[in-house]
Amino acid sequence: MVGARALDPVAHGYHGSKKGERETWTTGEFGSSHAGAVGVLLADGTVPAPVVFLSSSGSDSRSVSEWTVYDGEPHGGPRAAVLRGVCSCGWTGPGHTIDWDEIADREAKVAGGGLASACYGDWDTHIGEVARSAVPVPETINGLLDQLDQEIEKVGKDAPLAAVRAVRRLEVLAAQCAYGPAREVAQDLTPEQAAAAIGLNEEEARRHLARLGCFSLYC
Repeated sequence: MVGARALDPVAHGYHGSKKGERETWTTGEFGSSHAGAVGVLLADGTVPAPVVFLSSSGSDSRSVSEWTVYDGEPHGGPRAAVLRGVCSCGWTGPGHTIDWDEIADREAKVAGGGLASACYGDWDTHIGEVARSAVPVPETINGLLDQLDQEIEKVGKDAPLAAVRAVRRLEVLAAQCAYGPAREVAQDLTPEQAAAAIGLNEEEARRHLARLGCFSLYC
């Protein structure tokens, strides 16, 4: 993602879904369309179900699929054999085998941290491929955006209010510039075509265009 990383830092969060709560990675540009995480495979090659943790009263529960709970201990889930990067788009990265003999009695999160980092690296490579497969942004605009990012960061250190106003003007400019193109794309392309071109899933692409073009999703 040459020229994009400074504008689009990776955010780490703890996300809950039907697949269970776990740490996820997203970028500002691709968001939930390409949310990454550490996935788990058991020795038989299957993906384990989320581990359910009951509250002390037994009246509430949490469903967790964070890789560290698959340690084979009584309080956790079945022992993981392989870690791999996964993405909400369906992409899966190469497997990284866990050596439990090497981990021994150490905490899995600490001992297996290197493998988890490798999964993140694989996902980051995938995000680079997503960016390269999307419609290219002219280098003149990329250069201006990078310069603008640097200048606003500088101003923010000495005059934060001026930086805030500058960002507000950017928001207004973005809305004005995007209105016509967003409507044209929505009219000329299918949601599938638009999604592929901007690196989002179809639902997010439709929402993105509707927001920029100020039209209803339900028209």
